[in-house]
Amino acid sequence: MAGRFTEFLDRWHLRKVQERWAAARDALAPLEAFQLHAFRTEARSLRRRIDRVIHAADQRLAQPLLGVGLPRAPLGTDWTWRADVWRGPISVPGSVAEDKRTQISEDLALYHDCPLGEIALRQLRNGLEADRAPFGLAMEIFGFKGSFLSLAINLPAEAVTGLKARHLIRLDAVIDADRPLKAFARLNIKHGPNVAQLVQELPQDGRAKLVEFDLAYAKIDESRIERAWLDVIFNDAAMTRILLRDVVLSRRSRAEA
Repeated sequence: MAGRFTEFLDRWHLRKVQERWAAARDALAPLEAFQLHAFRTEARSLRRRIDRVIHAADQRLAQPLLGVGLPRAPLGTDWTWRADVWRGPISVPGSVAEDKRTQISEDLALYHDCPLGEIALRQLRNGLEADRAPFGLAMEIFGFKGSFLSLAINLPAEAVTGLKARHLIRLDAVIDADRPLKAFARLNIKHGPNVAQLVQELPQDGRAKLVEFDLAYAKIDESRIERAWLDVIFNDAAMTRILLRDVVLSRRSRAEA
């Protein structure tokens, strides 16, 4: 009985919320500017929460269609993660990267210094088991006269919680391009006022890319680690279509000697 009553209350609250926002548009006309700002802030906050729920539901629904999950992690792995664009549908699946910074999802952005703005971004649905992830990211670079093109992936708090110099950070990716392409992965770890950086060149052969970062070489202050992010940097990418079918990050402790 208690469960049914709780369910009834939940439906009643949901109906009231829906009624409130259905009537909100007509209620905006007499409001002052400061009231409109407050109303808009509340609406955006609610939309972000709803978008997260939709994304999580879409992710669960999409995954079985491909029949794959995360790649097998090495023994001792304590954290494995994909960014949103490879897990489920994002709210804006396509855009043109005209500005120096283009936000793709909450945890992914594209940076470049090309004045032409001829870079198209589009989330696409993967269809092969070898693609691993349910979704991928296509980047089509036309004219490019800049000096850098970089995807920045913000790692979640779980990645740096308990992070030590004994850890290895691993990048597993599946990348297709219509011509051979030189690319690098740069791990950035902010600790106090400093940022430690480790750089690895991605293998050019094959579509599966794997590199590891040994934090023993990073000279980090373990007690002051705040956050981490990964840059995937592409060189000489003009007139190229790059398909990032999957990007997975994981963490494990180095084997003791």
